[in-house]
Amino acid sequence: MKSIEINATEREDLGSKFARKLRREGKVPCVVYGGEKPVHFYADTMDFRHLVYTANARKAAIALGNQTIEAVVQDIQFHPVSDAILHIDFMQLVADKPATIEVPVTLTGNARGVRSGGKLKQSLRKLSVRALPANLPEGISIDVSDMRIGQIIRVEDVKTDNFEILNVPVAVVASIRMARGAVEEAEEAEEGATAAAEAAEAAAEA
Repeated sequence: MKSIEINATEREDLGSKFARKLRREGKVPCVVYGGEKPVHFYADTMDFRHLVYTANARKAAIALGNQTIEAVVQDIQFHPVSDAILHIDFMQLVADKPATIEVPVTLTGNARGVRSGGKLKQSLRKLSVRALPANLPEGISIDVSDMRIGQIIRVEDVKTDNFEILNVPVAVVASIRMARGAVEEAEEAEEGATAAAEAAEAAAEA
């Protein structure tokens, strides 16, 4: 998993008043849990752009004084109107301690069912995984090339490599259903074939 460096400064003044002041200055107040005690810090908003606004999961290398803390995002608060980052909670990574994160799911390939007129639906765009820090994936890629109409991929069907997926095993990740247009065309074709058969039968009787 790629690491994004965050140049941080420890927060001495806590509370909403000081947090608002930091935001006005273009800073994001944060806290990292999982160590001996919570560590409160802040950093420039721009430092988080490759950590938050990315298609893949990333870990943070938080440079704080003479130490660097490796951590993963646990929760982000956004402004309801501007979508600006208000606050970030991190969980510190420890080499021999499993961590839990959410990673994106990417569907790859041109499904056979889609080529046959079906419609691919992705029901889960993120999965919750648990692994040692060294084994945390940036994302999960699923090849749907061989999927046919009516086929479903569930969580239990997803291949894992040194990590555990925590979602319900029977939860649907992706499926291919017959597209509405294809269904209507099939029904019209069936009706046309029936009408033609009835006409041929009537002609034969006459």
